Amino acid sequence: MLVLSRKAGESVMIGDIEVKITEVSGDRVKIGIQAPREYKIMRKELCQTVESNILAAKTAPSKSDLISFISRIEGKPAKKEEEPEK
Repeated sequence: MLVLSRKAGESVMIGDIEVKITEVSGDRVKIGIQAPREYKIMRKELCQTVESNILAAKTAPSKSDLISFISRIEGKPAKKEEEPEK
């Protein structure tokens, strides 16, 4: 990892992307990013949230898991789902 020191108003170029330090206040640093429109720029924690949501959607619970969960919420005993004939 390359670590650089910059003051407010100074910038760094990463290819054709400019990262500019716009303000330093205590332990907070505001940056501005100028990049071509085809680049997606997101905060890392947002990317991690999106990735975990995609993973959760791929590992969705089964129908019987959902029925059991709903039954527990409603305080009713879960009905057993009939096995489909093979």
